[in-house]
Amino acid sequence: MIEILPSILSADFARLGEEIAKVEQGGATMLHVDVMDGHFVPNMTVGPPVVKSIRKVTRLALDVHLMITNPDPFIPVFIESGADLVSVHQEVCPHLDRTLHTILDAGARAGVVLNPSTPVSTLDDVLDIVDFVLIMSVNPGFGGQKFIPNALRKIQQLDARRRERGLQFAIEIDGGVSLDNIAEIVNAGCDWLVAGAAVFHSVDPADTVARMKRAAVEAGYLRV
Repeated sequence: MIEILPSILSADFARLGEEIAKVEQGGATMLHVDVMDGHFVPNMTVGPPVVKSIRKVTRLALDVHLMITNPDPFIPVFIESGADLVSVHQEVCPHLDRTLHTILDAGARAGVVLNPSTPVSTLDDVLDIVDFVLIMSVNPGFGGQKFIPNALRKIQQLDARRRERGLQFAIEIDGGVSLDNIAEIVNAGCDWLVAGAAVFHSVDPADTVARMKRAAVEAGYLRV
């Protein structure tokens, strides 16, 4: 199913409950939560207490993206705090199979993330484990960046592997997503589209989510 995932990194944290309520009104069913440690990426964001606070104000599925150098010990903590989905970067997981099973064993859906320069082929041996794969279409660390077109090719490669192997994992994209490029992203084979600035910096986030969802679903009908 095609989904728009508002990214709270671009929300007003002084009014986070209200911001989340707006995207709920627009039809969002999932929220994207970026966790950055200042080591793997050049920024620091939220930790388990914020995830726990978000969990208290919404029933939306929380998609927690761990952009941290050592995710394994933190996985259970974030799941206990309310994460429904947890994704880790291929680039920091020397024992990726074990890390993904740690997520699954703790009761969450497991995802793996690829930076713009990391090839899809690095995931060939774990695609039968993951619930979703997240393609970064910007270099991670900050919101509001320009979309990197090569992400479309990587989505197409993943979609081809999914079809060839009869797998059911979702393909997610994060970075520079807007109404202008939703159709080509979905046509490439993407299912979940993370949108931060395009949603929370708009005049009416609820309306923006609704319009993005309509555009994505309409593009999905045309996808072969």
